[in-house]
Amino acid sequence: MGPSHAIVFPGQGSQFAGMADPWTEHPAGRTVLDEASESMGRDVVAGCRDDSALERTDFVQPAILACDVAGFRVLQASGLGAPVGVGGHSLGEFAALVAADALTLTEALDLVVARGRAMKRAGQERPGTMTALIGVGTEEGSAMCDEARDGDVLLVANENSPVQVVASGSVPAIERLEGLAKGRKVRAIRLRVAGAFHSPLMEPAVAEIIRRLDDVELRAPSMPIAENVAGGLVEDPNELRSLLQRHVVSPVRWESCVRSLAAAGARSFHEAGPGDVLTRLVRRTVPELSATAIGAPEDAVALVAQRGA
Repeated sequence: MGPSHAIVFPGQGSQFAGMADPWTEHPAGRTVLDEASESMGRDVVAGCRDDSALERTDFVQPAILACDVAGFRVLQASGLGAPVGVGGHSLGEFAALVAADALTLTEALDLVVARGRAMKRAGQERPGTMTALIGVGTEEGSAMCDEARDGDVLLVANENSPVQVVASGSVPAIERLEGLAKGRKVRAIRLRVAGAFHSPLMEPAVAEIIRRLDDVELRAPSMPIAENVAGGLVEDPNELRSLLQRHVVSPVRWESCVRSLAAAGARSFHEAGPGDVLTRLVRRTVPELSATAIGAPEDAVALVAQRGA
C-alpha cells in the first residue's frame, strides 16, 4: 500500500514569538536550527523570541523556513514515512523543495534571504500592501478587485480556500477594496507585510531572484511538489526553476495545490512548522479529509502512534 498523506509548509504570517523553541527539544530539529543559525550568522532560536526580529522580512522568512524544515525532519525521525507529495504556501514552497531534496537547507536559506531583500526593495520602489477577504472565494474576490481597481494594481494574490482569498495591490486600491468589502459586509483584514507580494508590483525583485536561482543547482525532487504558480504537481527541475523565477509576481494558487495533492492520493495533510493556518485552509477546501498541525515533537510522535494503531 502506497503513501496516503501529504506534508505542507506554512509561509510568512504564521510566525509567533518562540516558534523555534519546541524543535530544540528533538535532535533532528536542533540539528536543522543549528545549521540555519550557522548559515544565517545569527542564533535563529533567540531571534524567534524577539518580536522586533519577527517583524523584519530579512529575518522572519528564513526563520520560518528553518522551523518548517525542522518540523519535517522530526516527522521523518519519528517514522512517518514518505508522503504522496509536499507543498508550501508562498515562502513555504522553499521548505517543500528542501523536503523533496531539490535544494539543501543552506541553498534554500541563501535563496530566501536574497528573495526577502529583493522583495523589500521592490516594496520600497513600488509601495503596496495586502488584505485578506474572509467569506469569499476566488471568483467573487476577483470581481471585487475588478470593481475597486480604478486603474491601479489590484488582484487576488492568494487563492487560499473556497472561502478565503488575499488581495494584493497599491495602497489606494486596497483601501477602496476594503471600503467595498465593508459595504458588502465582507470581513477584510489588512496584513502586516512590506509590500504587495505576489503581484506585478514585485516585478523589480524578479531580476535578482533569477540571478540567484542561476547560481543554484536545482535537483530532480524525490517526490512531487505542489507548486504555487499553477497549482499542479511538478517533478521536473527545469519546470520548477521556471516557475520559481515568477513566484513573487504570480498568485499563490493554494486551493489548487491542496486539490492536486488530494487527487494524487493524499487522504490526510500534516502541516509542519509554526501555527495551523494551512490546516484550517485544507479543512475548508477538502473537508472530507483530515488535517493536522505538527508544531512540536510531541505532535509528531502522537501522529505516528495514531497512524500505527
